[in-house]
Amino acid sequence: MYGILLYDGVEPIDVGAAFGVLSMARRLCPDLEFAGVARERGLVVCANGLEVKAKFGFANAPHFSDLIVTGGPGWQKAARDQETLAYVESTTSRLTAICTGAMILAAAGRLDGRSATTKDETFEGETSPLTQLSGNITAIKAAIVDDRNVVTSGGVTLGIDAMFYCLARSHGQEVADETARVMEYRRALAANEAALGYA
Repeated sequence: MYGILLYDGVEPIDVGAAFGVLSMARRLCPDLEFAGVARERGLVVCANGLEVKAKFGFANAPHFSDLIVTGGPGWQKAARDQETLAYVESTTSRLTAICTGAMILAAAGRLDGRSATTKDETFEGETSPLTQLSGNITAIKAAIVDDRNVVTSGGVTLGIDAMFYCLARSHGQEVADETARVMEYRRALAANEAALGYA
């Protein structure tokens, strides 16, 4: 079962990438399960005001095989929230960060001694989160970085690529490829890998 970490200020595109790819893949794998998890069960307000519902709070969450840590402007508050950090730090789930979700992993110490990527492109006047990965984390500009089973992805829409990567890892390349075909995303996957690469 995949858990998708939600928090106030999460980016709707990141939420859509995680839930959307898994929703499409479930048509091939009917037993595939996924759910939102947050500090508390219930509504979470995305960066644009869209409300999404976390099925589980940290206290009653089941064990997830994979925890997808989403990004968005709310990452800065989430990366300072002790309950969120404790949950991410203690989980034994395989970890995947979409976009600035990597900054939450970093704050929880889960990227220590690893290579990672995150959002690099910004609006004028903003600081690239990629340059904020510091300490003993090796920042790499890439579509996807997998360092010892901790996966991070570049900015925003590259979260879709990360979800296909997770699908291939957990359910096989054939499931990932067929889902990408049905979503008409195969060319984008190939272009992103060619342009930015996987590390």
